[in-house]
Amino acid sequence: MKNLQIAIGSDHAGFELKSLVKEWLDPQVEVLKDLGTNSEESVDYPDFAHAVAGEVEKGNYDLGILICGTGIGVDMTANKHQGIRSALCWNKEISKLAKTHNNANIISLPGRFITFEEAKEILDTFFNTNFEGGRHSRRINKISC
Repeated sequence: MKNLQIAIGSDHAGFELKSLVKEWLDPQVEVLKDLGTNSEESVDYPDFAHAVAGEVEKGNYDLGILICGTGIGVDMTANKHQGIRSALCWNKEISKLAKTHNNANIISLPGRFITFEEAKEILDTFFNTNFEGGRHSRRINKISC
């Protein structure tokens, strides 16, 4: 994980978990860029999902982390970007499959439904799992319109 450059963002509902994740992850990666929000004051999740997805889409960061209350809104928003494969992950098994089968480049987390300990397990699995390629590459190539 040490060579990874990661962009992270959340809305107000994901702010607390994002803060804990940042503190845990920062010493383990090369770059961890926080693209907001910076408090629990109500904000619109698409603003932060677009910011993270845009940076990953441009190749400025290897991977992205998005967190909102359910993870659904940020996931849907991120997936509007070409070349982004965001996966909503609520356990380590799903995060492993998101990487091995879908080569996800953004992970979306449900901040109101998982603990920090679960988030660490999910993220650790995601960052330390490789894409299988093969038949999965063919399928991924069919995603973009």
